Amino acid sequence: MTDFIRFLEPRPTVLSRRDAIVADLIDLLPKDCLIHAPRELVPFETDAFVSYRRVPLAVALPRTTEEVAAIMRYCHKYGVPVVPRGAGTSLSGGAIPQEDAVVLGLSKMSRILDIDLANRTATVQAGVTNLNISEAVSPEGFFYAPDPSSQLACTIGGNIGMNSGGAHCLKYGVTTNNLLGVKMVLVDGTVIELGGKHLDAGGYDLLGLVCGHEGQLGIVTEATVRLIAKPEGARPVLFGFETSEEAGSCVADVIGSGIIPVAIEFMDKPAIEICEAFAKAGYPLDVGALLIVEVEGSEAEMDAMLADIVEIARRHGVRTVRECQSATEAALIWKGRKSAFGATGRISDYICMDGTVPLSQLSYVLKKTSEIIDRFGLRVANVFHAGDGNMHPLILFNANDPDDAARAEQAGNEILKLCVDAGGCLTGEHGVGIEKRDLMTHQYGKVDLDQQMAVRAAFDPGWLLNPSKVFPLEGRPAA
Repeated sequence: MTDFIRFLEPRPTVLSRRDAIVADLIDLLPKDCLIHAPRELVPFETDAFVSYRRVPLAVALPRTTEEVAAIMRYCHKYGVPVVPRGAGTSLSGGAIPQEDAVVLGLSKMSRILDIDLANRTATVQAGVTNLNISEAVSPEGFFYAPDPSSQLACTIGGNIGMNSGGAHCLKYGVTTNNLLGVKMVLVDGTVIELGGKHLDAGGYDLLGLVCGHEGQLGIVTEATVRLIAKPEGARPVLFGFETSEEAGSCVADVIGSGIIPVAIEFMDKPAIEICEAFAKAGYPLDVGALLIVEVEGSEAEMDAMLADIVEIARRHGVRTVRECQSATEAALIWKGRKSAFGATGRISDYICMDGTVPLSQLSYVLKKTSEIIDRFGLRVANVFHAGDGNMHPLILFNANDPDDAARAEQAGNEILKLCVDAGGCLTGEHGVGIEKRDLMTHQYGKVDLDQQMAVRAAFDPGWLLNPSKVFPLEGRPAA
């Protein structure tokens, strides 16, 4: 573990009352809904950003909105911080707790409450996994569009907290484009409902504010999401290039020409080799960069779109063009891409970055990223959503070497600053968490940050919800 990122100091008044707080929570929740034994708390000390960890005061696992509200009323009354947790797949440290905090996990809230195909909506509890929604409606010809690589495990509550996307967000958008309503518990236990099955709601767009709030405005317990009809057909195609810069320029030209495939995914040579060794997807190993371009529609529509994309790719020196010939082959192509993070974890510790850049700057940022990594004496595998410029360089390092870990974090910070300087932003779908918190001043001026913190404080004046995350520790309003 490194000490590159600071946490808020635990509140002594909370730590001194730990036993009393645990006793009170035992009275509020069923026996199997509270974890407080020190050894049993260890699995909750971190999330997928494993460089940092803190053992929480207790872990509450409510099953209903009413139980969530009871926990929040109690913690608000006694000034106990609360850290919301979905499946713990956050790559920015969004669910890492503190010693004085109660982790409020939503894993037991895993029911699909309503499927309304007439209105093309599903209402689910926050602990339902992303993939379960699509599986529930697939037999009827529908799916839920956002598809993070962790969709097998990640939950809707976490997706809403981070405004998650996925490979198909190029055409269908990220969570905010597919979210219609939420039920949310505020910091004092008040339950509110925003939006619903209707397409738009009067008044301020508070739903837009909640999507991406990183657990700092309230606890989302239920969500109503948009369902989409499955396309007539879909076809992924592999495009191999000599260099990453050529592949990046091709992506910019495809989108610039007005063509919007359903997905454009990028892998450089290290990522190709890692994913192919794991998935045996048939990726070409003699290229420097690979694009997975998926189109959908009728056979005629897919043929016409692919012909245009191939012509653009040829102008950028494409070496390999391979269309999948079966559903099995298509599944393997996507298995390789969606297994990239796990496959990389088999060979090395890594930090996954999440900067976003304008497509016109893609080639430049890829080149500068390589220079940064070389300067720090590290290795990187690039695999990301190229169609919307959401970059995910995986910086490889040795977690058992503190110097190596520190250099990896420093290199990651420089890459994120590069994204901002190129006209992009710090995060596309992983959130700010603790990872990017101290870089917020690189993207925003004081006036902008003060305004954002004022909005946050309007929901949570005492800064009890996920308090060490998102905003720099200095310059916060007094709680």
